[in-house]
Amino acid sequence: MADLNKVFLIGRLTHDPELRYTPSGAPVSDLRLATSRVFTTKEGDRREDTLYIDVSVWNRQAENCCQYLKKGSQIHVEGHLRMDSWEDRNSGEKRTKIRVEGERIQFLDTRRGGDDQGGGPPRSDVEYDEPPARRAPSGGGGGEPRGGANGSGPRPYAPPPRRPAAGSEEPADEDIPF
Repeated sequence: MADLNKVFLIGRLTHDPELRYTPSGAPVSDLRLATSRVFTTKEGDRREDTLYIDVSVWNRQAENCCQYLKKGSQIHVEGHLRMDSWEDRNSGEKRTKIRVEGERIQFLDTRRGGDDQGGGPPRSDVEYDEPPARRAPSGGGGGEPRGGANGSGPRPYAPPPRRPAAGSEEPADEDIPF
């Protein structure tokens, strides 16, 4: 059986995203996401369990997140888990941490009237994919909002055109009643 490392999360940002650059010049932003799970205990008490998750986003996607998102923004993250390891400066011990490498971030907040400043907030139907440099070549427009002015992104399903059965006559354009 094949392995699978895929994560889907919905939550709210715990702080404003900040943009930084790697030594090679690639933009990166580390987002902190809070996700909550509500459940009922055996005793019938309603409880809420909140989990804080670190998410890294890269390139154009990182720039878009920093431009449009702020503390409290609700997002959907699609990505994979990644293990970071380092040596602690104080104790010299080896440390590890699991984080999410964001492959696609969807902004879920709806537009609010009056509080937009500079370019407006994201729409709930806009997704920002990673640019081609960070994903396998697919020939897509990469990095632009889906459904944007350049027409990049997947198209809605359209059934193939119907062809008349063999031997049937196709009506002339003038015979169509609409």
